[in-house]
Amino acid sequence: MTTRLDWIQQELDALKEAGLYNRIRTISSPQGAWLVVDGKRVLNFCSNNYLGLANHPRLVEKARENLEKYGCGPAAVRTIAGTLDLHLELERRLAAFKGVEAAITFQSGFTANLAAIGALVGKEDVIFSDELNHASIIDGSRLSGARIVRYAHADPADLEAKIKESAGSYRRALAITDGVFSMDGDVAPLDKIYAVTAAHGVMLMVDDAHGEGVLGRGGRGIVDHFGLHGKVDIEVGTLSKAFGVVGGLVAGSPLVVDWLRQRGRPFLFSSAVTAADAAACLAALDLLESSTELVDRLWANTGYFKKEITRLGFDTGISTTPITPIMLGEAPVAQQFSRELFEEGVFAMALGFPTVPRGKARIRVMVSAAHAREDLDRGLEIFARVGRKLRVI
Repeated sequence: MTTRLDWIQQELDALKEAGLYNRIRTISSPQGAWLVVDGKRVLNFCSNNYLGLANHPRLVEKARENLEKYGCGPAAVRTIAGTLDLHLELERRLAAFKGVEAAITFQSGFTANLAAIGALVGKEDVIFSDELNHASIIDGSRLSGARIVRYAHADPADLEAKIKESAGSYRRALAITDGVFSMDGDVAPLDKIYAVTAAHGVMLMVDDAHGEGVLGRGGRGIVDHFGLHGKVDIEVGTLSKAFGVVGGLVAGSPLVVDWLRQRGRPFLFSSAVTAADAAACLAALDLLESSTELVDRLWANTGYFKKEITRLGFDTGISTTPITPIMLGEAPVAQQFSRELFEEGVFAMALGFPTVPRGKARIRVMVSAAHAREDLDRGLEIFARVGRKLRVI
């Protein structure tokens, strides 16, 4: 008997045959250098926990303290009865950390992009978007109704050409780029992109999700890295990666932030983040502002791992950040490599189409400040063993 949903099973079967079906593993331990995954203790090369803060005692203590003070959930959207004094304190502190006048927080980095893009442009406008931008930028751009013009990856000259081609055809224009690209680990040439947008009167937005806590002075992000304070109109970020908690933010001028309070749909129509989350984010800021130790350790670990994995003969693509792709080509090869790693005690997931282009499947290694040198050496040894077994190196 056929049903209206038979097509879904057919599509799932096709994904499995193509080696593109995503089998989701289950974690039963705190985040850290080591995890318990599907009941097995394994070295963690998967998480976005750049600074090891997800299980930091100070963050846990602050979350517990404010859980007891404020309770479990916010019970309302920010504009009705969900704005806590903690939310406002976090926004003030984030603005100071980022070196801007104002910031606004959201439930996630994904919703921060949806809110910002939809509030800034509409059907009469145009978005110039890097062709490798994150899915949240792509979805936010589509939902805005604006015309989307993609420019070649990290190519300011092509961006300028696309702007010139579109001259006179729009009301407002917004250029958007990731700061650090999450699949390849390369950094956008934001200084050159700014020069182009400034010359043509185009608003500039950067998604700094993988730059906060990583780039800039003490992890202040890509705008700080390039010395572009006061020049980038909209900085979007996340609190779920280097900050180790959950949530998103938009930082910039008070004008932009006030507008998002009025027209940012996730802010208006979805409940606020919990008090425990906000308090934990504040504790993360305390740590980042007090010392660069964790950021320095992250980069020391990154440099060591990249040098040694390259020496073994692996291709790490164009990465210049802790995101270290091990390029393997076809998705079935990457999935087999990931399974072999797991059997040997390393948790590193395969990424294939549609997350990355066809033929560019990879294992994405996420190096963290939580890793000790012996952890990295253990991982390198296992990568070498699996690489030789599968004749990748």
